Amino acid sequence: MSPTPIELIGAVLFAIALIHTFSTKFFEHLAHTRPAHSGIWHFLGEVEVVFGFWAMVLIVAFLITNGKQAATTYLEQQSFTEPMFVFAIMVIAGSRPIIQFAMLCVKIIARIIPWPDGKAFYFVTLSFVPLLGSFITEPAAMTLAGLILLDRYYSKGITTRLKYVTLGVLLVNVSIGGTMTSFAAPPVLMVAGKWGWDSAFMFATFGWKAMLAVLVNALVVTVLFRRELSQMQYKEQPQQTKTPLPVLFIHLFFLVSVVTFAHHPEVFMGLLLFFIGFAHAYERYQDRLILREGLMVAFFLAGLVILGGQQKWWLQPILVGMDNTTLFYGATILTAITDNAALTFLGSLLEGTSAEFQYSLVAGAVTGGGLTVIANAPNPAGFAILKESFEDDAIHPLGLLVAALPPTFIAILAFQLL
Repeated sequence: MSPTPIELIGAVLFAIALIHTFSTKFFEHLAHTRPAHSGIWHFLGEVEVVFGFWAMVLIVAFLITNGKQAATTYLEQQSFTEPMFVFAIMVIAGSRPIIQFAMLCVKIIARIIPWPDGKAFYFVTLSFVPLLGSFITEPAAMTLAGLILLDRYYSKGITTRLKYVTLGVLLVNVSIGGTMTSFAAPPVLMVAGKWGWDSAFMFATFGWKAMLAVLVNALVVTVLFRRELSQMQYKEQPQQTKTPLPVLFIHLFFLVSVVTFAHHPEVFMGLLLFFIGFAHAYERYQDRLILREGLMVAFFLAGLVILGGQQKWWLQPILVGMDNTTLFYGATILTAITDNAALTFLGSLLEGTSAEFQYSLVAGAVTGGGLTVIANAPNPAGFAILKESFEDDAIHPLGLLVAALPPTFIAILAFQLL
């Protein structure tokens, strides 16, 4: 079946958006070297802006070619629950009481490991926190890990090489670390209901393999950078106002409630508004809520939803034409340019697929989830939190790709050989 004109336009704009994503560091460099127009260069250099901007262009093209009714109908057919959920969970998980509680848990676990504090804390942050994503969802785990790494390492002048390698391991570990349950990883959510996958099935089929890969990835990078990490001295920040236990429990209540109602935006957005009101009422126990960062990430994901909706015509036939082994590696590669949840969703639309096909599709989708910023929904959250600690306030996509390849290879071995 031939693609419609708007589908062709959507494919072209999607390709342009991908190229733009890989060019953001160039625009940020222009912003620093050509200050007369730094505003527009900064705008074009914001990775979170890219897909939202080109999605707007697509809707304008929709209006011109198909009319207002077709454009609005198309938008109404898309689901924006995931961008809204990521926004809500980022704001709550990024609040001071939640971060302090998470850092306390990491510190307690790190004390068990007979390593210098810098190494032990780093290892636990890259292993325990991504695995925690199977229970508090991957976006929450990404937010917590990103803020912890920013506080303990990225803001302390670590080498650029360590920054990129750490980010690569973090994104891969979060992508595979959410597969121990059936509700935490976006690509799993897209298929769990239709294919009858519950949390017991997920752990038996994917979870224990992912756990081993996460631990190996974290261990390898910790050993590789052991000298730099061992030399790091962390000084506790000046004592902030102590968070009373009732305030912490209320924050945890909001976090758990939003996770519980992750598929119901009417509920979790209402909870978010109540949370913002509570945080404002007790702002002496708060740092600045990451509302801007959350909104930018939601804007990015919403743009990806809009542009991704026009890619079915060429992406689904590719999936159908692959055998199981080719599908695993194909999904790993395609995830880097499409978003793994979109990929598994398209696979779920196919009827009569075998158990081997289903495993290969999901395993490949989560394996490739750390290769690019668009490969997994939580990735933009990590970018938004950490990017200002990189040169020119931008993360080079090729640098991330190179850094993510080794942990991705470990994930491939886990899902293919175990």
